[in-house]
Amino acid sequence: MSDNTQIDFIYLSEPDMIKAGVKDMPGCVDAMEEMFALLYKGDYRMAGANNDSHGAMVTFPENPEIATMPRHTPDRRLMAMPAYLGGDYQTCGVKWYGSNIANREKGLPRSILMFTLNDIDTGAPLAHMSANLLSAYRTGAVPGVGARHLARKDSKVVGLLGPGVMGKTSIAAFMAVCPQIDTLKVKGRGQKSLDSFLSWVKESFPQITNVQVVDTLEDVVRDADIVTYCNSGETGDISSYPEIKREWVKPGAFISMPAYCRLDRDLEDNDVRKVMDNIGLYEAWHEEVPKPAHMYIPIIGCRFMDMIDEGLMTKDQLEDLGSIVTGTTPGRKNDQEIIVLSVGGLPTEDVAWATKIYHNAVKQDIGVKLNLWETPELS
Repeated sequence: MSDNTQIDFIYLSEPDMIKAGVKDMPGCVDAMEEMFALLYKGDYRMAGANNDSHGAMVTFPENPEIATMPRHTPDRRLMAMPAYLGGDYQTCGVKWYGSNIANREKGLPRSILMFTLNDIDTGAPLAHMSANLLSAYRTGAVPGVGARHLARKDSKVVGLLGPGVMGKTSIAAFMAVCPQIDTLKVKGRGQKSLDSFLSWVKESFPQITNVQVVDTLEDVVRDADIVTYCNSGETGDISSYPEIKREWVKPGAFISMPAYCRLDRDLEDNDVRKVMDNIGLYEAWHEEVPKPAHMYIPIIGCRFMDMIDEGLMTKDQLEDLGSIVTGTTPGRKNDQEIIVLSVGGLPTEDVAWATKIYHNAVKQDIGVKLNLWETPELS
């Protein structure tokens, strides 16, 4: 038994994270696939009574009685997302972030994130790291895992709503698993974000030779092999969420939905496969918020839970991405079926990618070594 009580950890700034490989999208897609296999086996824990909660959130009132308390604005929240991941990872950690859409007026990202990775045995910190890129890449990588198993192998056309960070990382993930993609249709709200996105595509993926800026949702969806909505907005009015209609959807399309959306009634039919990144996450959300859940959490999987409440479908019609990744459930069965993937975001994703980046950083001596203590004052 060692009596060494010294605890050191590393701090990784955003430039350090880049050096350590946080933008390695093919590697991130592979890490997310490993993570989903562990989820399916049950070798993980998240928060909440069912161990599947997204995390704990602090929100603010519209009209606070205390003058110094922040007032609610769109997407203003503080949140902690803890998780443990087993397998070869054997780590735990928590992503902490503050989010406020008004940050953009100050030239800042909407969300500012940090991640702390911990030793699962002692709970001691291993690393404290900048997490905006960590979160962005793991978020985009999940649609990549979905496309690897659920998109047609000959997919060439992607339709994208929302050319922001999530749109960029989703496209990067699709390119990692569907190398035949050569056409992109994109709809955005502002010219600045569109110009940034178009420059990024040209620089990052010169094999995408046909890029079209389109004006309508129908234009985004029609003739696309892969469709993804990566937009942001306010919750509360489901009718304001961007719609996707079945009459627009190409037979055999893979629809990846990590953001606000609603499906028309025909796309909710039972012949459209409905895949969740983790069914337990949506069950936890459904318990935590008022009904209909889709009003408060705009991810399409929450609509599927509401549909179960309304008797429009049964739970056994939902499919779990982890089951598909492990081969327990088949992926794409034919070139005609339409498949919708709901992407809600899981704290285990952050743990998985943070662990990979941490090991890279240690191996390459990246980051600043910090000391917690030599001997704890209280023990």
